[in-house]
Amino acid sequence: MKIVIAHNRYSSAQPSGENVIVDYEIGALADAGVEVVRFLRSSDEIGALPLHEKAALVASPVHAAGTQRELAALLERERPDLLHLHNPYPLLSPSVVRTAHRHGVKVVQTIHNYRHDCMNGLYFRDGHDCRDCHGRRWNGPGVAHACYRGSRAQSAVMAVALGAHQGTWRSVDRFVALTDAMAEYLEGIGIEPGRIRVKPNAVADPGPVPLGEGFLFGARLVPEKGVDLLLEAWRLADLPGATLRVAGDGPLRPLVETAAAERDDIVYLGQLDPAERDAALAASAAVVIPSVWQDILPTTGIEALASGRAVVATRMGGAPFIAGDGTAAPAGVAVDPEPAALARGLEAVAKDPSFAANARARYESVFAPAVTLKRLIAIYEELLAGG
Repeated sequence: MKIVIAHNRYSSAQPSGENVIVDYEIGALADAGVEVVRFLRSSDEIGALPLHEKAALVASPVHAAGTQRELAALLERERPDLLHLHNPYPLLSPSVVRTAHRHGVKVVQTIHNYRHDCMNGLYFRDGHDCRDCHGRRWNGPGVAHACYRGSRAQSAVMAVALGAHQGTWRSVDRFVALTDAMAEYLEGIGIEPGRIRVKPNAVADPGPVPLGEGFLFGARLVPEKGVDLLLEAWRLADLPGATLRVAGDGPLRPLVETAAAERDDIVYLGQLDPAERDAALAASAAVVIPSVWQDILPTTGIEALASGRAVVATRMGGAPFIAGDGTAAPAGVAVDPEPAALARGLEAVAKDPSFAANARARYESVFAPAVTLKRLIAIYEELLAGG
């Protein structure tokens, strides 16, 4: 089986769980004997482009003609069985779906965000949940609020792309939804249920890692990730001797630096490379995911389970699913996204070692490579067999 993996990597200045997942799947598929052909672009490329090429990129979310020519040549040369698309923006464009179909290649897409319906992909704006563009042919509210990269001009281009490609998305042969909730989202934007399959993400197995102490938050320091909520909850929580480690960078960095300067039990680690991130996880006993938006399936939570760390999450998006909220052997707790509730969740996990004890078992049964890779290959085989 030969698969083209198509993905526009997010900027290295904004570390992305999606990039981690794509890299993992490429390696896992290759290790399983699948021939993987990479069709990868990176947003890091944009800064080095000549001015005239940067100007041409304005329309790339709509079509990206040069990219389509490159992909067409690759498909003719490699003759793959399938194309598996992850993120198409801004350098690939959803037109890669049409290009693949013109060459007789079926397309699978993993859905990592809400960008089929929402130009910033978050359903979150100005500190609150936002569905103003849901179901619209023209995402006018998103343009008015400059939801794509803070620019009305770029938002207008993205609105055109979303409108132009509604039919493109309905032609995708299989969608991979990371949770049942994401399958419902796809149905809600008009995708036929028969085209949707559910498969969670996975991360490589680091093996059990001896527990450290305290809690780790590792994400971009932006409002939707909830670091300000976490800092409020930490002030309320009764956690003598515990440490809160905060890793990441972004516009809320001054807030974190101030909190760390005021309190000895808050440590700001800054932006970490992969080895430093692993060390921070090893030094901690639990991971906090205090999102205030519907975060699909935070990779940091899966990494926590793989290392035997409990998870404290808000009841937003896929984090409660990671924690096993409502199961017989939860690997953490899920709470309402408000300070007092989060403080109680932190205290509960700190006092109950059973959550960490359950973490590895949940990883092995739901998120381990052996489980998810088998499911992904089954999706490919079903599609190729005409299922």
